[in-house]
Amino acid sequence: MGSVYAYETQAGKRYEARYRKPDNKTARKGGFRLKREAEAYLATVEVSKLTGTYIAPADGQATVDMLGTIWLEAHHARVSASTLKASTFHSDESAWRIHVQTKWGKRSVGSIRQSEVKAWISVLGANRSATTVSRAYGVLASILDDAVHDKRLNSNPARGDKVKLPRKASAKRAYLTHSQIERLAAESKYPNFILFLTYTGLRWGEATGLRVAHLDRTRRRVDIRENAVSVNGHIIVGTPKTHEQRTVAYPAFLDSAIEIACHGKTDDALLFGDGVTHLRPGNADNGWFAAAVKRSQATDPDFRRVTPHDLRHTAASLAISAGANIKVLQRMLGHASAAMTLDRYADLFDDDLDTVAIALDQSRLDQLKQ
Repeated sequence: MGSVYAYETQAGKRYEARYRKPDNKTARKGGFRLKREAEAYLATVEVSKLTGTYIAPADGQATVDMLGTIWLEAHHARVSASTLKASTFHSDESAWRIHVQTKWGKRSVGSIRQSEVKAWISVLGANRSATTVSRAYGVLASILDDAVHDKRLNSNPARGDKVKLPRKASAKRAYLTHSQIERLAAESKYPNFILFLTYTGLRWGEATGLRVAHLDRTRRRVDIRENAVSVNGHIIVGTPKTHEQRTVAYPAFLDSAIEIACHGKTDDALLFGDGVTHLRPGNADNGWFAAAVKRSQATDPDFRRVTPHDLRHTAASLAISAGANIKVLQRMLGHASAAMTLDRYADLFDDDLDTVAIALDQSRLDQLKQ
């Protein structure tokens, strides 16, 4: 079980517990004021060895900074292996550097308590968005998960039902009408691109990553194979997630727009723009897209301020209005499941509630008349 030894210090007698670790190497822990405290510690060591939960004191002294650096390197390796998007890594690296490392870097993983993590989340949430808080928390929790896996911790203080993250505020989405889409396209530097985005539901990066070879003009289909994302001002081209690699149909009225986009280009050329450079929306305040929105608002008091991503929401709205079922909409948008699509666009199905209520009312009346 180990042994207890007394020794003298300037503060008086102290006791040291000596024992063997699971690897049979000798370990010791001193500073106990009472002999029974040292004996109690030895008892807990023996129990932890028997249950496989033993954590060497030195292992728990590893700092978050040290383990975070290792975690970040492994995280970056996933980008090279194409199992993690460059944009995701950039967000995680920023969260680590700005929020996690500055707060927890010098702390040993064994010293962190759940109450401290909860307090940090509350303070961070008072000044930062729910998305920022969630990202920073996720980085810390992942680093501590690795510490548990490496037997530096018995449990992760950042996990558990009592750790509550702030909820994301569900902002009311802006959906454009068909006439408003036409107005926006007419005011835009790239009218055909605006129409294509709105009537296919593609993300900006998916649409700007399209190449002529990705088209099947006979069947009016586009294959989503690339995703061009802006990371720190640089375009990073990768592949969409597995469930987002899909084929999307476009309506017949876009035939002329596609014809113009393809004119004079080789199969490898980008479909929209000059064929070489990926289109960007420009500055959020005065770029070409924002300028087109402002001009549209100047002539239409009901025209809401929209972002490029709002055109994707508009595509969902128009598809539902046209009678698209949820599975078709899921495939069109590249969502992982129909449940995800329903959760995201539940507000667009409000009319269905009335339809169901009316149908139930009529069904009841029909049966009671029999």
